[in-house]
Amino acid sequence: MTTHSGGGLTIGDLAKRTGAKIQTIRYYETIGLLPAPVRTQGNQRRYDGHAADTLRFIRHARDLGFEIDQIRDLLSLAAHPERPCSDADVIARHHLEQVEQRIAILQSLRGELRRMVRQCSGGRVATCRVIESLADHAHCWTDHPRSDKYVLGRRGK
Repeated sequence: MTTHSGGGLTIGDLAKRTGAKIQTIRYYETIGLLPAPVRTQGNQRRYDGHAADTLRFIRHARDLGFEIDQIRDLLSLAAHPERPCSDADVIARHHLEQVEQRIAILQSLRGELRRMVRQCSGGRVATCRVIESLADHAHCWTDHPRSDKYVLGRRGK
């Protein structure tokens, strides 16, 4: 990391330019997705246009649901434009398969939830089909997976 007296984007300017939060920018630096910026003599971060391009790439990949490690690999590939794109294609195809699996699971969950709601008579909780189904998985028609583990996941920064 080098130190210089001025120029470049501050972290606030980079955040505004890319729509990223300052905390997210720091996180990406910490995990090595975004290169450490140069620092002024006052120890302020200063970013160049390449950092903004990289951050936009990362944000777009995250918006499409790519995991951090996949983005790291894609950034590495992007840094070597002479390489064939087959490696990027493999990463994207694998991600597409994961998305399609999640969609199938969500469709199954939607069907089960629709069935539960349709069967609810609107009477008292003591005879509520929604409560009954949630209390005992045996009342479900499908053997659906846990949505938090397989579908919803945790969106990192």
